[in-house]
Amino acid sequence: EVQFAESGGGWVQAGASLRLSCVASGFTSDDEVAIGWFRQASETETRKVIACLSFTDGRTTYTDYAEGRFTISRDSAQNTVHLQMNSLKPEDTAIYYCAFCAGTAPELVGSWGPGTQVTVSS
Repeated sequence: EVQFAESGGGWVQAGASLRLSCVASGFTSDDEVAIGWFRQASETETRKVIACLSFTDGRTTYTDYAEGRFTISRDSAQNTVHLQMNSLKPEDTAIYYCAFCAGTAPELVGSWGPGTQVTVSS
């Protein structure tokens, strides 16, 4: 089972930037692997993907939420995926997780990490 570990969250003021990092361990091939970032704004809300990066061909996809302000990238030397978050707003406050996203082979199974808390004050 693939493990994910997130870091980089924190408390910032509106307009600031943060760079989140995700280390994925437990797989050795890039074939049919895609890792993305998810956010969960409260315990009653579901985790929703906001950005996804294909390890197979490098393609990135964003939801409307993240388009234009957030950038997903990868350190090829390591199985590390980053999320650069710019122009943060109070509504970006959430716990951010990384996990497999669309384009991942169905036989790959991952477990949720602890997430990283992002708090944006006005």
